[in-house]
Amino acid sequence: MATVELLFSALPEHVRTARLVAAAVARRSGVDETALDEVRLAVGEACSRAVGLHVGHGLDTPVRVRLTEGEKAFRIEVGDDVPAVRGPGYGSGNEDGAEGDDESDLGLAVISGLVDDFEVTADEHGGLIRMSWPITPASLA
Repeated sequence: MATVELLFSALPEHVRTARLVAAAVARRSGVDETALDEVRLAVGEACSRAVGLHVGHGLDTPVRVRLTEGEKAFRIEVGDDVPAVRGPGYGSGNEDGAEGDDESDLGLAVISGLVDDFEVTADEHGGLIRMSWPITPASLA
């Protein structure tokens, strides 16, 4: 299982680089060409969300992106260091722990429309968005 890890400063200009790297690794991993735009858009939304959360909470830690090629799926994880807030919105459609941030919620809605296998988790250490796409075995490509 091949893995590429990316760490970048929480600056909007680095989101484009993450999108490009994700699309290149997805293509190399066997993700269907028709899904590459979805990969780019979903990674862009997830990274933009993480950057916004870091900036909004005054964090200077990097945003984390992990790209993993499995036997049957290509997985992407985008992590932030913003602790989950367990308040009135927690567990009621606000699983990411964000404090009712409309822009963040919109980004998650966009991602859920692009990715069938999508999960958002958060704990006291930060949040994680997991996404995956099926890969085409080399013999069928």
